[in-house]
Amino acid sequence: MLVLLVLGSGTASAHAALRATDPEDGSVLKSAPRAVTLTFTESVGLLDDSFRILDPDGKRLKIGDAGHGAGGSDTASVALPAKLAQGTYTVAWRVVSADSHPVSGAFTFSVGKPSPAPVAVNTGPTEDPATESLYNMGRYLAYLSAALLIGAAVFLTVCRPPEPGRLRRLLWTGWGVLLGSTLFLLVLRAPYEAGTGPGDAFSASGFQRTLTTRPGEALLVRAALLLAGYFFVVRLLRLGESRLSRAWQAAGGVLAVGLALTWAAAEHASAGIQVPVAMTSAVLHVLSMAVWLGGLAALLTTLFRASAEIPATVVTRFSRLAFASVTVLVVTGVYQSWRGLGSWSGLTGTTYGRLLILKLFAVTLLLVAAGLSRQWTARLAGRGTAAAGTAGAGISGAGISGAGISGAEKVVQGTAVREKVRESVGGPPAASASAPDPEPNPDPDPEPVVSASGPEDPGAYRRGLRRSVLAEVGIGVVVLVISTVLSGTLPGRAAAQAVEAGSTGGVQTASVTNVPFAVGSAQGRVQITIDPARTGENSIQAIVFAADGGLATVPELKMSFTLPAKDIGPIDAEVKNQGGYWGTSSLTLPLAGDWQMKTTIRVSDVDQVSVTKTVTIVG
Repeated sequence: MLVLLVLGSGTASAHAALRATDPEDGSVLKSAPRAVTLTFTESVGLLDDSFRILDPDGKRLKIGDAGHGAGGSDTASVALPAKLAQGTYTVAWRVVSADSHPVSGAFTFSVGKPSPAPVAVNTGPTEDPATESLYNMGRYLAYLSAALLIGAAVFLTVCRPPEPGRLRRLLWTGWGVLLGSTLFLLVLRAPYEAGTGPGDAFSASGFQRTLTTRPGEALLVRAALLLAGYFFVVRLLRLGESRLSRAWQAAGGVLAVGLALTWAAAEHASAGIQVPVAMTSAVLHVLSMAVWLGGLAALLTTLFRASAEIPATVVTRFSRLAFASVTVLVVTGVYQSWRGLGSWSGLTGTTYGRLLILKLFAVTLLLVAAGLSRQWTARLAGRGTAAAGTAGAGISGAGISGAGISGAEKVVQGTAVREKVRESVGGPPAASASAPDPEPNPDPDPEPVVSASGPEDPGAYRRGLRRSVLAEVGIGVVVLVISTVLSGTLPGRAAAQAVEAGSTGGVQTASVTNVPFAVGSAQGRVQITIDPARTGENSIQAIVFAADGGLATVPELKMSFTLPAKDIGPIDAEVKNQGGYWGTSSLTLPLAGDWQMKTTIRVSDVDQVSVTKTVTIVG
């Protein structure tokens, strides 16, 4: 349910933000420009249909192929015809950010003098909801399955559980789902970039183009690594409780780092400042996340499905491994947060910052659950040590030391030797191998191991550990979902750069919102453009479309704006029928923030409906 809610939350912002346009948005030129050039905050990739330029009558101009301008890879440019008629031109654009997410928009300029806006303007596709939802679902599955595959493999290699076959299904599930989601994303990549329907995934030309882009190459490399990883998984499961050789361990480490690189090379770390450091940090972040959360899933499976008692050493090894993973996560997470935000104001003033706060809250809960798991681990390991004849050896409030564990193993070995000696001299056998051998001078004050609810109870320890690990896994899935959404959200630093460019004479990006409505037998949508969607005076253009996509006329349309955070509004936009569309050029919005735009559409004397959407107004 949480994944479905996230999928239905709307279009994700990409990393690259439009910094400026040439010609500038809304400018009136004495003569026709030779080309249109866009400048972005980061490098961008171009599509076959990156530009759609419409003349004053709403007809599409014939233009050449788009390319990068003189400014380099962070620009997009296209040449215009030699002669342009007088009037207003609409430029719709769509590019792919360096972090693999498509971004699109539109602006206008005029030659000679402005002309009335055409009644209906088709600026091309923006986002197909079905394609976007399917692609996002594939991304979520890829993150989850990567954690399962890498975490379970590391758990088997380092922690050496007594029944490795119990994790066979978990390991193969991680490998299979990751390979399937990778191929799914590779096929769906072309329509996702173009904003078209899922049916275009079977286009040979689109798939061929995908293989020449960096995101497509990253997915292809991931698939190849997984095919090679098949042999590693087979080898790991075949060995059982035996340890992998150093060569196989090195091969597994290379495969894990390579898989993590396929994410780092195609997302936020590959663009912006300090790219080499960011790439390294992103790889470590993904690996530590996978080792911790995937290892938790493996530990939980081991605890619930084991047919015999789990040795304390298995749990304590993972406890130390998880502590190291958390340390790496914190260090890399702090760096990536600083890199993405850029300033303290971005923490509360941007979507990226608010999502980051939510993630930090979830991670805090995860650490609390992890702390409880370490306490249960210490009690369980302490019980095993005491049973072996070493009361309290290696136990501390924070966990178990390696020396304490090895000491316990030595005591167990010593007990077995003494048993053999008794048998050879005809002495009475010991009651059990785990019972301590009586000593002439026993420790007068052994440290008792007591659970939170009473005396030593290994069953209670294991039940407590299972519950805390289960809580960790549940919260960890939430953290993974938030992390996936963050990877597709415009970082605060890029948002600040775009706003700064707009406030210093750059482009003022208009806000376009589609408001669907259904009342009685009437259905359709209202396309509302707020220009420039900034504090101060704005113009509004609202075009009503019928269900079949044609223009529709309505007797009345009203709009109002409310800013709940500041208790401002409702402000009546006072839109008027302009002959084909409803609009005004004198709406004043005094403050920046997320405004509630209420649109009321009356389709007859008795039928009307009101729809509320959120629009962002920047300062």
